[in-house]
Amino acid sequence: MMKLITEHLLDETTAKAKANPRLRMNYNFHEELDDPVNRLLNAMEPGTYLRPHRHLNPDKDEVFILLRGKAAVFIFDEVGNVTESIILSPAEGMYGAEIKAGVWHGMVVLESGSVIYEVKQGPFAPLSADNLAPWSPASEDKDAADAYIKKLESLLIK
Repeated sequence: MMKLITEHLLDETTAKAKANPRLRMNYNFHEELDDPVNRLLNAMEPGTYLRPHRHLNPDKDEVFILLRGKAAVFIFDEVGNVTESIILSPAEGMYGAEIKAGVWHGMVVLESGSVIYEVKQGPFAPLSADNLAPWSPASEDKDAADAYIKKLESLLIK
């Protein structure tokens, strides 16, 4: 059976992201969380906080392609300094990135309706505390998270 990525699916997933307090919503193509390869859409709205993290123990490379919208990807060193950043925008010919296992990374959503297609090794494993950047605000601290998003946005050359 063929699974399709359509504008209707993107719109539907985006509508759910807008209604979600976290301002994002996944649509899984993998049928079980323990599938060997996780494939999903992640619809994200500006203001969602994607806390800097890494995928280590278990080691997992992460690949994502921005299907629509605009988002910035950041790479950090061990103490939280930004060492690389790029603005993804299909309209400008910048489509996606591959992040190696163990690399600290994060994303800031810059445009409403942004949706990535993400692929990483399964099985799904929630991020453990040692995979969340200790130098970044906790997701539960909304004011600090919002300020951190603004700080990252200020580093971008637009």
